[in-house]
Amino acid sequence: MRRLWWAFLRLFFRLLYNEFAWTYDLVAWVVSLGQWRTWGRTAIPHLRGKQVLELAHGPGHLLVAMAERGLAPVGLDLSPYMGHLTRRRFGRTMPVVPLVRARAQMLPFCDGVFDSAVATFPTEFILDPATLRETARVLRPGGRLVIVAWARLSERDPLSCFLGWLYRVTGQGEPLPSGGEAVMVEAGFDPRILWERVGRSEAMLVMAGKR
Repeated sequence: MRRLWWAFLRLFFRLLYNEFAWTYDLVAWVVSLGQWRTWGRTAIPHLRGKQVLELAHGPGHLLVAMAERGLAPVGLDLSPYMGHLTRRRFGRTMPVVPLVRARAQMLPFCDGVFDSAVATFPTEFILDPATLRETARVLRPGGRLVIVAWARLSERDPLSCFLGWLYRVTGQGEPLPSGGEAVMVEAGFDPRILWERVGRSEAMLVMAGKR
């Protein structure tokens, strides 16, 4: 039964990021009580420099927020559905933000071209040693990887408690998998954890400077 449950979750998340990507914003809003985008934006003050690579850009909200603040982001995502959503979000008033469809484990960029890289609520790909090696490769010396890894609702009302339970049963209740920091160190990063208060919740960020 447990194996079937995890197989179902893998299918659910695959569909959410692909064929059902049009429902992503609604699902994210519901499970975060409307805090999802705010959680993602907590990464922005911690970015270094102007050239920023977003890994798994999803529906593009953070790309828009970074561009509006004068940064020069580039978005990368494997899902063509997320790329389509993001292009529609840019519309005609946004500056051109390059979007690339590729795997984070094989980044199609030259060495040392970005000041920072960012990922918000990424799946397990972010701790794949190949992802971390590639991210370190495309960052300039002294660059930084910022991951919004997890968030929790701090209210104790029934709905918040239910959502906390939902995070746990879907595998989203663990801030950082065991051994995650060691994998980042091996890839050439110095990670540290930072908690930020966001309204009725807290977001956990991983700040990883390139050595």
